[in-house]
Amino acid sequence: MAATLFWTPLLVVLLAGLGDTEAQQTTLHPLVGRVFVHTLDHETFLSLPEHVAVPPAVRITYHAHLQGHPDLPRWLRYTQRSPHHPGFLYGSATPEDRGRQVIEVTAYNRDSFDTTRQRLVLEIGDPEGPLLPYQAEFLVRSHDVEEVLPSTPASRFLSALGGLWEPGELQLLNITSALDRGGRVPLPIEGRKEGVYIKVGSASPFSTCLKMVASPDSHARCAQGQPPLLSCYDTLAPHFHVDWCNVTLVDKSVPEPADEVPTPGDGILEHDPFFCPPTEAPDRDFLVDALVTLLVPLLVALLLTLLLAYVMCCRREGRLKRDLATSDIQMVHHCTIHGNTEELRQMAASREVPRPLSTLPMFNVRTGERLPPRVDSAQVPLILDQH
Repeated sequence: MAATLFWTPLLVVLLAGLGDTEAQQTTLHPLVGRVFVHTLDHETFLSLPEHVAVPPAVRITYHAHLQGHPDLPRWLRYTQRSPHHPGFLYGSATPEDRGRQVIEVTAYNRDSFDTTRQRLVLEIGDPEGPLLPYQAEFLVRSHDVEEVLPSTPASRFLSALGGLWEPGELQLLNITSALDRGGRVPLPIEGRKEGVYIKVGSASPFSTCLKMVASPDSHARCAQGQPPLLSCYDTLAPHFHVDWCNVTLVDKSVPEPADEVPTPGDGILEHDPFFCPPTEAPDRDFLVDALVTLLVPLLVALLLTLLLAYVMCCRREGRLKRDLATSDIQMVHHCTIHGNTEELRQMAASREVPRPLSTLPMFNVRTGERLPPRVDSAQVPLILDQH
């Protein structure tokens, strides 16, 4: 009873918080080339008093998109493990994304079906301080992306990485889920993680240890299934399990040569003895060519049709001509065979031959005796209607 009295006013506050239709507005300042992480907490969208905690049973999901567009900008991503966990907007802005971008976030209460909105105004600008030309990307297989996005795990990773790098300030440049880079979804086994790529930058050069990990010899060992060369102590273990075969080092301290800009010409090709196009193209009438192309095949087809009709209809040999062309001996031989055949047919029709004993009734095969039947069943038709 006491628990019921406690949760009733709290649910009223939750419904009032999510039922507010007026969109809240928050201004944020992401930096170009630096990781940006914004947490979507349930407390922010519920607008609860300070002394009231959000119950763990509340389920809220979020949908974020760029104002006037159905999706987020290309540099920004959204993730949420479950409706009971907070959501995260994270990414790294590029120089093309400088300026003002408005992100609209809508929260859905899966229990009461209430919604509330929040508008995030992103003022993207350039970072201050020294440049970070030395950049390294690590694949951490022991964490999911939402486990690294909070500030505490990220700071712990930078502190552990400081033991492998030259002394200097390390900054997070980007965080990307391994699933977004072509990784596979792990099996639902305890301890299996999706993996996350963490990109770090510094103004100090790479250490000898990192250079050895990214050397061709280490890549050759990784191709053979062996661990790479690591000349220093792995300070990231055991909190972070790094795949050292997927370490990428980028050195931007040496500027890349600019691409040569093509110089526009006058549009006239240089003199070439093998290419001499005509200077003038006179008018030409193609009526004769068209008639020849169409009429010649039709005329040939008509002539062939007439020739075939003459051969089949006008050159047939009659019976009289055939008999005259046949020798007399052959004709006599043919007539003799035909007459003999007719004579044999007439004799076979009028002959009287006794029937075989096996076909007569009351016939004994062993003794040969037979009794004169009263009725010759052989003469009785099988179907009486045909008699």
